[in-house]
Amino acid sequence: MAIEIERKFLVEGDGWRSAVAAKKRIRQAYLSNGGKAGVRIRIIDEERAKLTIKSRGKGGGKALSRSEFEYQVPIEDARAMLELRRGLVIDKVRHLVPAGGGRTWEIDVFAGEHEGLVLAEIELGSADEAVDLPEWIGREVTSDPHYSNAALAQGG
Repeated sequence: MAIEIERKFLVEGDGWRSAVAAKKRIRQAYLSNGGKAGVRIRIIDEERAKLTIKSRGKGGGKALSRSEFEYQVPIEDARAMLELRRGLVIDKVRHLVPAGGGRTWEIDVFAGEHEGLVLAEIELGSADEAVDLPEWIGREVTSDPHYSNAALAQGG
């Protein structure tokens, strides 16, 4: 079992764009998002896919640290699962920006229903790990359930 520890922030401006090392298009949707876990299907660059199960935070919200299980699935199966979704398909381009110390900022630029939203996430080794915040990092939204992908899939 993997534990995911991440922090999430709003992004202000385009100062991060010159540091992008790679990018990928992601389409994802939730098959289930109730109880103790959320189940999502994610298609990456229309070439590969993953099924992910993540535990929920206290009170059903987003937590800094939670359990995560992830499995590769055939792309054809993922496309069929996408049709079984609850809510919207989230469409975004994820830009990878080196953060130093072996860490990477994942900057998601949303399209479709969430056009204009730009979020940055960074995965950490521990909940108390210090993070140097670049000038383009805005307000932290790690614990704000409105900015979770699950909430966005419900039209939030």
